[in-house]
Amino acid sequence: MTVPSDSGIWDALATVRDPELDEPITELGFVSEVEVHEGHVSVRLRLPTYFCAPNFAYLMVADACDAVRAIPGVVSVDIRLEDHFAAHEINAGVAEGARFTGSFPGEARGELDELRLTFRRKAYLASLDRLGTRLTAEGLQPARLRLGDVPESPELAGLLRRRAELGLDCSPQSPLLLDQCGEPIPAEEAALRLRFARAVRVSIEGNADFCRGLLHTRYSEAAGRDSSSCSAAPPAVPPTGRPT
Repeated sequence: MTVPSDSGIWDALATVRDPELDEPITELGFVSEVEVHEGHVSVRLRLPTYFCAPNFAYLMVADACDAVRAIPGVVSVDIRLEDHFAAHEINAGVAEGARFTGSFPGEARGELDELRLTFRRKAYLASLDRLGTRLTAEGLQPARLRLGDVPESPELAGLLRRRAELGLDCSPQSPLLLDQCGEPIPAEEAALRLRFARAVRVSIEGNADFCRGLLHTRYSEAAGRDSSSCSAAPPAVPPTGRPT
């Protein structure tokens, strides 16, 4: 019988990305604890603030549960979000397979498929800017290239992964510049579209740095756990939106 290892669990969790920040939850520091005993896996997750949007939190908990369950030899999975105002609803909903609307009955306005698609499209645009910037620095013109013309690089690998997630054309004959819906970007619009892609990337990366700072402040060894925020009354946050 296959016995899952700690490293295998961490590798699986590294495939789970924050939907808004497009980075692995392991690299963001959102995984605080992993325990494995005779195939029973326990994972603890934490987020930068007590009031992080519950829709994003739900997706990460659910994706983490799916990723760990898929590992050969795993008998049971206990994924728990801690120190979050909606932790009870999210943890119970994921454990019961209730999906988002079942986790927040009477509050959630729908499932999160459209939200996930929106952020996958933003992640794709950011990856397009990263690759376009690299190619331009190497003296190439992205608007004239097809995928098969592009040299191998981490930026190309990232772009192809995000294209595949969206079901976009990944064949060598495909134009490099496709918009987030899979339509070719006309050469005369390339500069403007790539500027927009850069703005999306800067926004995503800026939010990621901000969240890292918040997480470090909340859970730094010097400051200890931010128990005061956990005892406060939950803010008025709709389950499908960000705090206002």
